[in-house]
Amino acid sequence: MKSQNQQLKPQDVCLLLKIVSDNNPEWNQKPVAEALGLSQSEVSEAVARCKYSGLLAHNGKTVIKMALLEFLQYGLRYVFPVKPGAVVRGVPTSHSAKPLSDVIQSTEAYIWPYGKGTVRGHGITPLYPSIPEAALKDEKLHKLLALADALRVGRARERELAVKELKKRLELGE
Repeated sequence: MKSQNQQLKPQDVCLLLKIVSDNNPEWNQKPVAEALGLSQSEVSEAVARCKYSGLLAHNGKTVIKMALLEFLQYGLRYVFPVKPGAVVRGVPTSHSAKPLSDVIQSTEAYIWPYGKGTVRGHGITPLYPSIPEAALKDEKLHKLLALADALRVGRARERELAVKELKKRLELGE
């Protein structure tokens, strides 16, 4: 029997945030795979890893929101670290995207490098290569991914504001 590696991968976080953004307990793998730019088998494997790690319920459909918040808040920047890179064109993320751009004023923009992007800033490697395109198609997902990036790359203030916003969006109170 094949032993499968159950360690989380970056696309697993993207999948969980997409499920949260869609807020559809009857979601199906094929449309989610297409929306995220993943193959259906990648989504299936991500579901298995997320169930194993306790981030998805045993039914494979329901995100365990408190566990997800804890992972994002305390683990994301250590498991999937990132440092700002060269100035390029792309899609805003972290404090440069909504909702944090409404409360944080900064002269430095952070972006996911993307040829069709409209903003110049320091490049942040997205959790998965197809994320900039997926985020442009889904505003709710874009906001959740930008908050996750604020936790990956932000300073204490950005991280604190991102956690506060995530609690609201995950409906975990404030």
